[in-house]
Amino acid sequence: MTEAKYQRVLLKLSGEALGGDHYGINPEVVGVIADEVTKVMELGVQVAIVVGGGNIWRGATGSAKGMDRTTADYMGMLATVINALALQDALEERGMPTRVQTAIEMRQIAEPYIRRRAVRHLEKGRIVIFASGTGNPYFSTDTTAALRALEIEAEVILMAKRGVDGVYDSDPRNNPNATRYETITYLDVLSQNLGVMDSTATSLCMDNDIPIIVFNFDEPGSIEKAICGEKIGTFVGGEKLD
Repeated sequence: MTEAKYQRVLLKLSGEALGGDHYGINPEVVGVIADEVTKVMELGVQVAIVVGGGNIWRGATGSAKGMDRTTADYMGMLATVINALALQDALEERGMPTRVQTAIEMRQIAEPYIRRRAVRHLEKGRIVIFASGTGNPYFSTDTTAALRALEIEAEVILMAKRGVDGVYDSDPRNNPNATRYETITYLDVLSQNLGVMDSTATSLCMDNDIPIIVFNFDEPGSIEKAICGEKIGTFVGGEKLD
């Protein structure tokens, strides 16, 4: 059996990942994600997940069209809960014990976020899905991922992207000559405005020295490869590696 390099990880999934780049939720795509996470769990790794809601609603988009930003952001938080429940259902169909915790209380469908309880779930081999962001407007789910990773003492943040296999010096979709970084520092990400995470999330990771691995989720087995320390995507850390 392949040996894991990291024992506790936080996986950041965009809402688009669950929608297969389309509006709403694609059950087949969610099933693929659940299969990948199940393989990782079989290695004995503790897995927490933060999901976005962009496949259903984006607060920034609503705000740009004249909606009150706070209201738009709360709607986005509710979208992440829908995604979290869909992912929980797919994981439990595969026999994976899963808990959803939300920063906004909704006790009929999920647990409230309590750090000690989340850690205990992980120690018992349960997957924990964090939904509704930080519970506050103006903060992205990238920032949620950084914050929750620190709170549960995860060893690494795995940024699963669709169609992009790492961090580039420019947008590879617009520039065919864009160069991919194998490793890059937090400061370079911030100074070059590379958009790995928003600046708040990147700064939080930098200040607390938690590494980020950015990789293409569309590649089969990519989550397992990242956890086992294989060279995949781009490693973002305090200093560049050889």
